[in-house]
Amino acid sequence: MKSHLIAKIVAWGIALTLVALPVVGVLNGWFAGDRWPITRLDVKAQFHHVSAEQIRAVIKPALSKGFFAVRLDQVRDAVAKLSWVEHVEARKHWPDTIDLVIRERHPYARWGENRLIEHNGQVFSVADASDLHELPRLAGPDDRINDVLAFYANCMKRFTGSGMKVDAVTLSPRGSWKLELASGTLIQIGGDAEQERLQRFLDVWPRLATSHATPPVYVDLRYENGFAMRWPDAAPATAPKAGAADPKAPPPANGQRNALDDPPPARALFVHDAREEAPAGSTESVFSNFDNYHLRL
Repeated sequence: MKSHLIAKIVAWGIALTLVALPVVGVLNGWFAGDRWPITRLDVKAQFHHVSAEQIRAVIKPALSKGFFAVRLDQVRDAVAKLSWVEHVEARKHWPDTIDLVIRERHPYARWGENRLIEHNGQVFSVADASDLHELPRLAGPDDRINDVLAFYANCMKRFTGSGMKVDAVTLSPRGSWKLELASGTLIQIGGDAEQERLQRFLDVWPRLATSHATPPVYVDLRYENGFAMRWPDAAPATAPKAGAADPKAPPPANGQRNALDDPPPARALFVHDAREEAPAGSTESVFSNFDNYHLRL
């Protein structure tokens, strides 16, 4: 009796296996993989940087099998390898359709030469970023990305209303900050008290801007109590006026420059805190391209 029951169970198991095996095999693409081919691909995407041709090309190998044999994970992985793709969703619709939803990356700024950075700090590489010239250019060590993003955001706020626009921010490996404005002006800030130095320049800038028709070529903020400037339309330097320091002379001890990167620009204008040096009741003693002048800050 017992052996008869065991034989009956085994027979039922074999029967169920013979019935289920073809179904399982078809669903997993073990056989009849070329049956029910995929003939339709529906794609929802923005198509700003990813084209339909690119999508079709990368997933074509994964769609060479039939409906049941196509693996959606392979389809997703193939599309996700495109540099501009951030997220992919893939679904099957019986009997012959694959639905794709693709979300593209939205670059916030350029990072170095050929890499881009998103708002969340995620960096990705593209074959050619030369056509994205409208994006700000950020650069620095990869482990300081968040610092560079925060500094750029702070600069955008500080420069609001100044008539100047920050196009590029660079943080050197030694920790020195540098800005490039839309006008082409290069601003060396240094690595110490960078926010205070930048704000000191912006506080004085409205008075400086009215004296020149063109923006400066170079601004060096790496001084304790002032900054140096070079203008593009400068004439040869004249002899120092009475009471004004020689522009070729080094800055005074209390205005010592913090030289982290480049040396001071040739024929530079040095501006320093002159609360005790400027004549009483005056705001400036000299206002010229290469002669020192003093501002009551």
